[in-house]
Amino acid sequence: MHQSVLLSEIVEYLRPSREDGTLVDATVGLGGHAEALLARYPSVRLLGIDRDPAALDASRARLGRFGDRVTLAQGRHETLIDILKKQKIEPVSGLLADLGVSSMQLDDASRGFSFRYDAPLDMRMGPESKTAADLVNTLGEQELATILREYGEEPMARRIARAIVDGRAEAPIETTARLAEIVRSVKKSKPHQIDPSTLTFQALRIAANEELIGLDRFIDDAVSVLEPGARIAVISFHSLEDRIVKRAMRRLEGECTCPPNLPVCACGAKEVVEILTSRPVTASEEEVQRNPRSRSAKLRVAEKLLAVSS
Repeated sequence: MHQSVLLSEIVEYLRPSREDGTLVDATVGLGGHAEALLARYPSVRLLGIDRDPAALDASRARLGRFGDRVTLAQGRHETLIDILKKQKIEPVSGLLADLGVSSMQLDDASRGFSFRYDAPLDMRMGPESKTAADLVNTLGEQELATILREYGEEPMARRIARAIVDGRAEAPIETTARLAEIVRSVKKSKPHQIDPSTLTFQALRIAANEELIGLDRFIDDAVSVLEPGARIAVISFHSLEDRIVKRAMRRLEGECTCPPNLPVCACGAKEVVEILTSRPVTASEEEVQRNPRSRSAKLRVAEKLLAVSS
């Protein structure tokens, strides 16, 4: 059964800046966080956004009891501003983004996200994405190696990319099992370590869905539509996402990003938010025992200032 990570922490941190305001769940998924927020704050409305039509169907069923307090919209969280304009919502009293792949997507063998199932090599979070099969069968060796290195932090990126190119020369790589077999032929497994395919599958999923493209801008956009005193909460699941979120929040807190040798700040740094989590919030041991997928979750929260520094 799907379990929303850091659920109690989200409910406490994401208290709305107005009792009758609007919260935005920019990656609503199966609606677990949304349900808890609507129950905890009975006067707020909620806009749930997701790129996955199946996730929206599940959320619609789960959140139906809240009636017209809930609006759902299909789209990528990176297009937040356009979605808010279309829904005529602004300002926002709090915003959540739970990044990455959902449990529903991972556990549905037909979606092709996991090497644990033999399935078509798909990995699309939404219908607009390319499939992972498109990438492994069309990209050049150098492009594949770059994806594996940058998005998977895979130390054997070049050798795996070469094996993929050699493998598709024999026959197109169309299933998760075939891709995993190719990776394992290069990268041998060791006892008590993660499956050798893990980083390759992560990298291809991120690339297929363009998960990191626009994330920095999304943080900017999200903060821009918050009303003073409202909070943004972002959950990430791997170091690449967390690094982008951390840097974006620090920049919005006024940290200068100019080269150290510049005599005067030229980046126009302004203090727009206060970061409330000096270190990312992580799951308790109890939650990790109950839901092992929460182990890698990191939550960062910032609050928009009542007055922005000039």
